[in-house]
Amino acid sequence: MDRKIKLIWDFHGAHAQGTAEHHSIHLAEFATREKLTTYGHGAETITETHSIAYLTVDEKDMITVRDALRPQRAEEA
Repeated sequence: MDRKIKLIWDFHGAHAQGTAEHHSIHLAEFATREKLTTYGHGAETITETHSIAYLTVDEKDMITVRDALRPQRAEEA
């Protein structure tokens, strides 16, 4: 079974949540365009001034996303 990797983009500041939500839309569009199998995408509020956008993909597709979109970090999902 292939591992799932959650790629994460961090956003900080007063508009972090809105920016993360908007970025999430582009992550979904990228995954569709590249025909990637995804296991979720979205935005989460961490604190009042820190939000994240994320995209979860198979480990084999992580390099494609990493090289094209440069997430700040990743974790096993």
